[in-house]
Amino acid sequence: MAKTEAGKAQADMHPAAAALREAALGYPETVEDFPWGEAAFKVRGKKVFCFLWTKEDGGFSTTLKLPWRADAALENDFAAPTGYGLGKSGWVTCTFEADDDVPEALLLDWLDESWRAVAPKKMSAAYPAPL
Repeated sequence: MAKTEAGKAQADMHPAAAALREAALGYPETVEDFPWGEAAFKVRGKKVFCFLWTKEDGGFSTTLKLPWRADAALENDFAAPTGYGLGKSGWVTCTFEADDDVPEALLLDWLDESWRAVAPKKMSAAYPAPL
């Protein structure tokens, strides 16, 4: 898979990973950064609400902050508490292989929860919830 200066080219991403990236960038004042080689989506360039790793074999992983639904998320085989003690704060990592059936709508819902968990309260309240 081809790499660009900013990480994996979107065309080379798993369709669900590309949808997550597009949705993350659709939130107000969101920037995409590459601090450790994977994509980190930040509100106002400071607070991370989503990490996205794409793998050479076409799979991907995403890490989201789920303060309200982490326990429910962890009931899925593809989800695990995020390492480095972040799982204790509601961070969940979801990992998928290239041929996995990815619950894209669920991930997009969790992405919204993650963004709202780190966005300023006034910004979150002013942004309509997805349908």
